[in-house]
Amino acid sequence: MALVNEHFLKLPGNYLFADIAKKVNAYQVSHPKQKVISLGIGDVTQPLCPAVIEAMHKAVDEMAHKASFRGYGPERGYNFLREAIIKNEFLPRGIHLDPNEIFINDGAKSDTGNIQEIVRWDNNVGVTDPIYPVYIDSNVMIGRAGVLENGRWSNVTYMPCTDENGFVPQIPDHRVDMIYLCYPNNPTGTVLPKEELRKWVNYAIRNDSIIFYDAAYQAYIQDDSIPHSIYEIRGARKVAIEFRSFSKTAGFTGVRCGYTIVPKDLTAVTVDGKTRVSLNQLWDRRQNTKFNGTSYISQRAAEAIYTPEGKEQVKATINYYMENARIMRTQLTKLGFKVFGGENAPYLWVKTPNNTSSWKFFEQMLYGASVVCTPGVGFGPSGEGYIRLTSFGDREDCKEAMRRIADWMLGSNK
Repeated sequence: MALVNEHFLKLPGNYLFADIAKKVNAYQVSHPKQKVISLGIGDVTQPLCPAVIEAMHKAVDEMAHKASFRGYGPERGYNFLREAIIKNEFLPRGIHLDPNEIFINDGAKSDTGNIQEIVRWDNNVGVTDPIYPVYIDSNVMIGRAGVLENGRWSNVTYMPCTDENGFVPQIPDHRVDMIYLCYPNNPTGTVLPKEELRKWVNYAIRNDSIIFYDAAYQAYIQDDSIPHSIYEIRGARKVAIEFRSFSKTAGFTGVRCGYTIVPKDLTAVTVDGKTRVSLNQLWDRRQNTKFNGTSYISQRAAEAIYTPEGKEQVKATINYYMENARIMRTQLTKLGFKVFGGENAPYLWVKTPNNTSSWKFFEQMLYGASVVCTPGVGFGPSGEGYIRLTSFGDREDCKEAMRRIADWMLGSNK
C-alpha cells in the first residue's frame, strides 16, 4: 500500500494567490462589464528590454545549426553568465566569489523552496513575520514546521515586523537553526540597515545557524547605505546562502532565470557533531540529481542585461516601476492611509483603516473600486490589518486604480 506524505495534508487548502484568484473570478462573474485592475500579484507588465530580446533571438538561431547547437548544459550554469554576475553584481561591492559558488536556476522560487532539503528535517526554523509563503510551506512539506495552531506553526519561531518595531525583526533569545530573511522585504517593501543585518550574521556565527537570504529585489534599492547582498557583512560567507532573481529585475517572470550563491566556506555539522560538511558540495549533488540546468536561451538573455545597453534598459524599467510606487504612495498617503515600503522596493504595505481585517478590506476594495490587493494576513499573523500592493502594473492602470480608490474612499466617508 502506498502511503501519502501526510505533511502535505497539513498545508492550508489553497495557496494564497489561488484564493485571491477564486474571489476575483467570482466578482467578475457578477460584474462582467467591469474592468478589474490588479495591484495584488507581483507579476511584471513591461516587455523585455531590447538587449535581452536580441540575445534571445541570437541564441535561438544558434540552436538551429549543428555547430552551435547546445543540449544539456552544466547544472551550475554556463561560465559566461556566472562570470558576468560576479563582475557586475559583486566585485563592484568588494565581494569576491568563485564561479563554482554560483548556481544558475529557473527562478528564485524554486531554490528558496528546495534549499531546505540539504539540512536535517528536525532543524527548527525562524522567519520574519509577515513572510513570503513559500519559505514556510516548503518546510511544512518535509515535516519540519510542526503543527498549525491558531495561525502559527509550532516549530517555527516568528519574528514580528510591525509598525511598532519599525519593521526590524528582533534577534531571538534562543538558538534557531535555519533563519529566513528577505530584503528588500516581500511583502512589506521595507529594508534592513547594514548594522541590523550585521546583528543577524553575528547571531548565526554564535549559534552555528544558517541564514537563507532572499535578495530578489535588491536591484530596486535606491538608498546607497542599504546592503544589496548579505556578503557585504564580514563573516556572512560562513553562515549564509543568498538567492537572486532576474524575474523582477529584468522582467523574467516568463523567461525563468535566477541564481543561488552557496559559499564554499559554509558548512553544517552531522548529527554526532564530529563532521562538518560542505553545503556547496551537497547542493551541487542535489542539483546534479534533480535539475538539468537552466535553458541556454534564458542564460544568454540574462547575460545581456550586463551589457552597457542592457544595464541602461533594465535601469529604465526599474525606474518605471519605482515611479509607479511613488505615485501610489503619494496618493494613498493623501487619502489618509498609513503606507510603508515603496521607496527601496516595488511593494507597498498599507495599513487598513479602522482596524478592518485584511480579507474584509480586500473584498471592500474589490467591490468598491474593482481593484485587487493582497490581504496581508496571507503572509503571516503579523500581516493582519494590512494589505500589499505592487507597483508592477502599467502606468495608466496604476493611475486609474488610484483614481478609483480615491473615489471609493471619499464616497464611503460621506
